[in-house]
Amino acid sequence: MIYKNFRINCIIRVTVLAISIFFFFYLVLHTSLYVTGFIVGLIIILQVFSLIYFVEKTNRDLSRFLASIKYSDFSHSFSQSLKGKTFAALKEAFTEVVSEFHRARSEKEEQYRYLQTVVQHIGLGILSFDQEGEVDLINTAAKRLLKINYLKNINSLAVTARPLYETLYNLVPGEKVLVRFDVDGESMTLSIYPTEFKMRQRSITLVSMQNIESELAEQEMAAWQKLIRVLTHEIMNSVTPIASLASTINEMMGETELSPDSGKVSMRSEVKTDIRDAVATIEKRSQGLLHFIDAYRSLTRIPVPNFQIFPVSEIFNRVVPLMKEQLDSNGIQLTINIEPDSLELTADPDLIEQVLINLIMNAIQALRNRDDGEIELQSRLNEHDRVIIAVTDNGPGIPEDIRDRIFTPFYTTKKTGSGIGLSLSRQIMRLHKGNITFQSVPDEKTTFIMRF
Repeated sequence: MIYKNFRINCIIRVTVLAISIFFFFYLVLHTSLYVTGFIVGLIIILQVFSLIYFVEKTNRDLSRFLASIKYSDFSHSFSQSLKGKTFAALKEAFTEVVSEFHRARSEKEEQYRYLQTVVQHIGLGILSFDQEGEVDLINTAAKRLLKINYLKNINSLAVTARPLYETLYNLVPGEKVLVRFDVDGESMTLSIYPTEFKMRQRSITLVSMQNIESELAEQEMAAWQKLIRVLTHEIMNSVTPIASLASTINEMMGETELSPDSGKVSMRSEVKTDIRDAVATIEKRSQGLLHFIDAYRSLTRIPVPNFQIFPVSEIFNRVVPLMKEQLDSNGIQLTINIEPDSLELTADPDLIEQVLINLIMNAIQALRNRDDGEIELQSRLNEHDRVIIAVTDNGPGIPEDIRDRIFTPFYTTKKTGSGIGLSLSRQIMRLHKGNITFQSVPDEKTTFIMRF
């Protein structure tokens, strides 16, 4: 319809307004029809307001359209009550905008539903709350762990799980903690890892929770079994010959003879020798048993690390002179590689020195009877910018069947030694919040890696 065309409508309105103004001035200047002139003046005023309202209609439609976008109300569209190429292009542009917003909103809703589904179905407990303790999210696994159906504020846990409540309020982001408590008579140990982020000016703490009670029980049982096996093996090795020799001595004492001249008990010289050897053996085995017990005690008496910042080269320079004599006597070449030369480490230098001595001693013993023995001390930053120290030797390697036992206390394949060196080293590294691992290639090389 022609009256809906914006341009033609404007032209008609302006033309009519111009004619009305001309007619108004004609009545005022050339006639005495003042009442008619007054009426025409009112009509002109109405035409001006009507023209302004007509022109501003597009602005009102745009404002309403943009408001619907602001509040994500896509049920409205840009009204094209007026015709014209410019309005058609405008409608097309806004239709595309609405479609894009609608698509983005649909994708966002789909991603949100997908994330909610994943969070609710994973086996790891997830809980998020703000600084006031108001819970934003708790998944099914967390509800199952805490044996609750609903949680609005973590203050509610103060009654049912007080240790967990106190732990949640004192969490340090990024620091993994363990908390043990009872829920409905069931004991559980939760491994909790928190992280913190901001959302809409609110500080949100996101916590992952996992019950590791059964895993701890299994590990504890396995540790006790290993310990018992080691203790019983070592004690039996010492007590059995002691009991046997004691029985032998008792029998020898029964073979003593009464001297006819003096009436005193006498014993043959060979019996004396046997008794003396038996007593010496008992003494030796007793000392060995005492040495074993002392070594066991040393595993429980590691001092708390005295952390210091020092160059890695300094600790290497302290260890090498201590091992020089044994290296030279076995014809072993030692090389040191530090990248960069100024690399520093935060640790207890005395404890780390002990670990390095243990590792180098093991490497020296692995290289005995080899003409081309080499040991390399290396230190650098790994891919996570953490300091590592590696001790590598070109010895025969670690057999596959004993690799899972080399860190077991008192386990050793050597004829001499207590078998606590690697176990002690691992405990020292754990006190430094690090670990010690190894890589071994048979008949090629073995590398022990200390990660801090």
